Amino acid sequence: MTESHVKVPFYDLRELNSPYKEELVNATARVIESGWFILGKEVTEFERNYAAYCGAKHCIGVGNGLDALRLVLQAWKELGLLSEGDEILVPANTYIASFLAISDCGLNIVPVEPRADTLNICPDAARSAITTRTRAILAVHLYGQCAPMDELNSLAREHNLKVLEDAAQAQGAKYNTRCAGALGDAAGFSFYPGKNLGALGDAGAITTNDDTLADTIRALRNYGSTEKYRHVMKGCNSRLDEMQAALLQVKLKYLDGESDKRRWIADHYFAGIGNPAITLPTIMAGNTPVWHQFIIRCTDRDALQQYLLEAGIQTGIHYPIPPHKQQAYKELESLSLPVTEQIHREVLSLPISPALTEDQVILVINTINEFRGQ
Repeated sequence: MTESHVKVPFYDLRELNSPYKEELVNATARVIESGWFILGKEVTEFERNYAAYCGAKHCIGVGNGLDALRLVLQAWKELGLLSEGDEILVPANTYIASFLAISDCGLNIVPVEPRADTLNICPDAARSAITTRTRAILAVHLYGQCAPMDELNSLAREHNLKVLEDAAQAQGAKYNTRCAGALGDAAGFSFYPGKNLGALGDAGAITTNDDTLADTIRALRNYGSTEKYRHVMKGCNSRLDEMQAALLQVKLKYLDGESDKRRWIADHYFAGIGNPAITLPTIMAGNTPVWHQFIIRCTDRDALQQYLLEAGIQTGIHYPIPPHKQQAYKELESLSLPVTEQIHREVLSLPISPALTEDQVILVINTINEFRGQ
C-alpha cells in the first residue's frame, strides 16, 4: 500500500508526538546544556513522578521493558527468594519478552492458558499449573487491561508466591481504582515508542513498594554497584538515560488525556461494530483499560485484514505466533495450548491511536461492518 492510499494509519508516531514537539525539543536542549547524561536529576525526577503516578513507593528507571522484568527476577534470586530452576507461571499468549525474562534468569517457564473472552491469564488454569517448584506468577496486563489481580494475589498468598506485573502495555490502567504498577510485589514497564507512554527510543522502569528489592535493583542496573567502583553483585548496564527521562517527563503530563482518547475510540468501536463475524473484547469487572491495543477476533482474520488494507485501513496482529511455537522455544512446541493457539490465529488489532479523527474511526467501523468474508 502506498502512503497516499492510507486513510487510517495503524499508528503514526510523528502525528502522535507532534502536539508536544516544542516541549520535547526544549527538554532535549535542557539535557544537552546540563552536560549530565546518565543517572542525573532528570531520571530522579521522572522516577519520583512516575512512582507517584502509579501509587508505588519506588520507581527505578532501566534500559527497556525486558530488562525491567529480568532485573526483578534477578533481584529476587540475589535475595534468596528464587533459585535456578524454579517455576514461573506466565500467560501462554503473551509477547515473547515475558518468556525471555524468565529463561534469561535460569528459571523455568510454565505457560498458562488465558481466558478466551478477556485474553488475560485464567486464574483457574494458573491454580492447576502450580507445583512444588512454583515460586512466582508473571501477571501480564495484556493489551492495556489488567490481569485478574484479586484472584492472582489470593492464589499467591495461598501458595507463598511472588507476583510480578508485566505492565509493559498498561501505563495508567486501573484495577479496582488502583493503578497498574501497584498491584503486585513489583511491576515492569516498557516505554518503547509505540507504548501508551512512549519514549523516543528504548526505555523502561520498575515499580515496587519493597525497599530492599528497590535497592537491589538499583545496584543490579548499574553493574551491581552501590558505590562507584565497588560491586557487591554481578549486575548489568541497564539505566534509563537522562534524555529519555526528560522526554518521558513531558509525555507523562499528557498520558491521562491520551488514555481518555483511546477509551473514546474503544467506546465507538463497541457501539458501532455489529458484524456477527467479529468478536469484540471483553472488559473484566473492576477494570479501566487503557487500550494499548483494541483486539477483535475473526475466524477469517487474514481475509478481514486484507479487506481493511484494500480500503486504506492499516491493522496489526498481536501476535501471529505464540511464544511456545517460536523456534527460540522449540523445547516447548509440543505443549498442548489450544486456547492460546486459536487466539493467535484469530486476533486483529484495530487502529486506536489518540491521533485518530472521528471520521477515521467511523470509516473503520463501517468497513468492518461491510465485511462478508470469503
